[in-house]
Amino acid sequence: MRNPILLFVIALFILIAFLPSYTKMQDLKARNLRYEKEIQDLSLERDQMIYERQRLENDPEYREKVAREEMGLIRKGEKVYRFVNEL
Repeated sequence: MRNPILLFVIALFILIAFLPSYTKMQDLKARNLRYEKEIQDLSLERDQMIYERQRLENDPEYREKVAREEMGLIRKGEKVYRFVNEL
């Protein structure tokens, strides 16, 4: 009768001793997965920015399109008409 109780106490002690380490390891694995996903997202964003920069440097038509649409620039002598929706 004494051996099963002793085994139970030893197993309980091992469980209590190693449970914090196991949970910490699981937390670190989850954090690692989040960091890997963030790295992938940032790499994709970097690649898109590099492509955008190359287009701006090498494609005058694209550069003009961006200047007109995003920066509101116009050519000399052009007039801008803005239409306002009045409800």
